[in-house]
Amino acid sequence: MSNKDLYIQKVQAQVDEWKAELDKLKAKASGASADAQLEMNGTIKELEGKIAESSSKIEELKAAGEEAWENLKASAESTFQSVSSTISDKLPKFR
Repeated sequence: MSNKDLYIQKVQAQVDEWKAELDKLKAKASGASADAQLEMNGTIKELEGKIAESSSKIEELKAAGEEAWENLKASAESTFQSVSSTISDKLPKFR
């Protein structure tokens, strides 16, 4: 398996984990008070957008040739770091 394939597999697993966390937040929001739901729904929308952006970056990496993917990797890393930071900042207050 190439480095590209291994990297894509690693980041796809991370995105899948984020989606699972988002699903937990959605379930929790459905049982929360109205005020809490409003706050959670804002966070959910933000995370959905960031996770979708991450999935898009993965698709770009998959489509890139063996040599070109290295150039895209830095941009993808920045996106993945942004999602990770947002999740680390926002989710703990809803646990």
